[in-house]
Amino acid sequence: MKRAATGLLILAGLVFGLARLGEDGRPWLGYVRATAEAAMVGAIADWFAVTALFRHPLGLPIPHTAIIQRRKDEIGRSLGAFVRDNFLTHDNVNRLIEEERVAWRIAQLMSDPAVAARIAEEGSAVIRGITDVLNDESVQEGLEQVVVERVRQVPVAPLAGRAVDWAMAGGHHEMLVDSTLIGLGRFLAENQGTFRQRLKQESPWWVPEPVDDRVFDKIFDAVNRFIDEVGGNRSHELRRQLNVRTLELAERLKTSPELVIRGEQLKDEILSNEEVRAWVGGLWDRIKSGVVEATHDPESELRVRITDAIVEAGRALQADPSMLHKVEHWLQDGAGHLAAQGGDQVVNLIATTVERWDPEETTLLIEEKVGRDLQFIRINGTLVGGFVGLSLYTISELVV
Repeated sequence: MKRAATGLLILAGLVFGLARLGEDGRPWLGYVRATAEAAMVGAIADWFAVTALFRHPLGLPIPHTAIIQRRKDEIGRSLGAFVRDNFLTHDNVNRLIEEERVAWRIAQLMSDPAVAARIAEEGSAVIRGITDVLNDESVQEGLEQVVVERVRQVPVAPLAGRAVDWAMAGGHHEMLVDSTLIGLGRFLAENQGTFRQRLKQESPWWVPEPVDDRVFDKIFDAVNRFIDEVGGNRSHELRRQLNVRTLELAERLKTSPELVIRGEQLKDEILSNEEVRAWVGGLWDRIKSGVVEATHDPESELRVRITDAIVEAGRALQADPSMLHKVEHWLQDGAGHLAAQGGDQVVNLIATTVERWDPEETTLLIEEKVGRDLQFIRINGTLVGGFVGLSLYTISELVV
């Protein structure tokens, strides 16, 4: 485009020279000469104007030239202020979020399993990064303190009483009783020989061994039948009595000051136990290693649950217009606040970035982006100048 504009200037000069040489005796060439002359003036004037934006014309330090190089920093600050004042406004941001349906697009992306998996992957990377930068010793100390203090604040006896009430209300204790009876039956069967030997040792010497066998078998069978009877009948008197005694114990655990004190003493003994303290002391290491391992594995329960949760949240959001509107409102408030609070930072970012640019490189960069259009100014100046020159010469000839 520079060559085209310059070539047009040279063409106007050649036409002017030829017309000036042959003008004598050919009055019509006066119109050609005047047109070419004015075209050269327009071309040179616009060349000067365009060149003055980027550098000194012909290398001469003419005032108010090389404007971009000389005022680069001021242009950067003005550009930043222009972006802040005309683009980063609350109304513009709100209108953009509403017109582009940003909330709906986010929900649509979240409902895509592939996108949700990618979000989970990036989130996992963030989690791993956080665990890497945390001070393990400080976290462990804080976690240990929180766990121990939390346990100390909870009274053990009343909590145990409420747990017993919950188990009794839901019938969960029946399974425990059944398991205990089954275990007791197996224990007796597996140790039948041991019990028989003990009876032999305790029986008087003068009692015949067949009598001992007979007595032992009777007792052993009676105990097994009793266990089977209790286990097969949940309305058995023994179970009823056991339920009554258990509920009484639960009430005592919740109300008895003596049991509360004993529960706290037991809790303190447990917390003071070296093995318990070692387990609590290694809690953070186990949590950290488990989290890191889970975040690395795409098939881990953690990653799968995070992905599923994101997909479900996206689908639920798409199906709920009122919630979608709320999310859009939250986005508008958040983006508007960021735009209002971060406007000056944007100005500083643009200004400092432009300040770091080399003046010559800045000039070349801007010239590369807008220089083509600026060369059209030179071409238009040549054509318009020629037209104006022709018009003025024609008017002067008509008047004279």
